[in-house]
Amino acid sequence: MTTWDEFWTLIDLLGDPVRCDFADPLADALAQLPPTAITGFGERLAEALYRLDRQEFGAAPVIDMSSPGKPFPQSADCFLYSRCAVVAAGRERYEAVLADPALFAPHTATTLHGEDLLYLAEDAYEQVTGEEWDGPTGFDYESCSNEDGWPDR
Repeated sequence: MTTWDEFWTLIDLLGDPVRCDFADPLADALAQLPPTAITGFGERLAEALYRLDRQEFGAAPVIDMSSPGKPFPQSADCFLYSRCAVVAAGRERYEAVLADPALFAPHTATTLHGEDLLYLAEDAYEQVTGEEWDGPTGFDYESCSNEDGWPDR
């Protein structure tokens, strides 16, 4: 299993999330790892996203960069991608957001999501093994899957 320190060291390889190739350095690093380390990274990512799957984050409006000052509700996909953006921002920011939900809002900006992060481990696994990633992680990162994070559901 990948440790949290190893996971965050790999996340630190990410570039600027505004750039379309921001995930390339992490993708390259994952492709150099053994399959168990790749799946370990995927497991940690799923757990990190699951921990952010909470009502206080999901209720935050999306910041629309094309119409500043006019937020709108998050969709399930938007909420997932915003959580990815929090993880992509690194350990320090991730822990700060967990401690203070008000810090989540900037990660909802429609131009700054981290959707690409979701596919890096699967792609690297396929590249290294020649096989499709076939196993689910122990954590369901889909929006609203953390029952403890959504007590009103």
